[in-house]
Amino acid sequence: MKSKFPPNLKLIHPFPKSGKENLTVYDKKSKYKLEDFWRWNMSDLISNATRGILAEFIVATAIGLDPANVRNEWDAYDLLSPEGIKIEVKTSAYIQSWFQKEYSKISFSIKPARAWDPETNILGDEIKRHADVYVFCLLKHKDQDTIDPLKLEQWEFYIVSTPVLSDYGGSQNRIILSKLKKIAVPVEYGELKEEINRVKSK
Repeated sequence: MKSKFPPNLKLIHPFPKSGKENLTVYDKKSKYKLEDFWRWNMSDLISNATRGILAEFIVATAIGLDPANVRNEWDAYDLLSPEGIKIEVKTSAYIQSWFQKEYSKISFSIKPARAWDPETNILGDEIKRHADVYVFCLLKHKDQDTIDPLKLEQWEFYIVSTPVLSDYGGSQNRIILSKLKKIAVPVEYGELKEEINRVKSK
């Protein structure tokens, strides 16, 4: 007799793929590869969703994380540095993919939240900011004809420790650029790792 209870479905740990894997039908390879899906799905680097993931990758490369590691979408924070610093990455931009009458006003989400444990599928009780450091990534370029998020000189980064952010922002859900500039100075890509370590050690 089959059990009426579902099987014990554990957390699936993804592994890095090359992009050369084929779509198959009963083990017969089609002409389409995983890299075709990536190209179809991820080519608009200016869109909000893709830009956010790209910003996480940019920060990951700056702090020296192995690019073979796979992004974990469900952690309570975005990145863990080699030094053990928990990092939350947020992004904003003046230019969007859609039609605009004017540049977007810059703000970043800083909403406290309950942590979700993917191992147990249980939400924690405490509503807070779970990272040690926030990295606010601003795609500062304002020329639509030449904007390219892969050009790292088109970005600037603001790093704030979570205690400082919480003292300044309290339980607010967003922070605007003018207020962010009161507690952080912009740095370039090459300065990210050093600034993250400096801010955390203060």
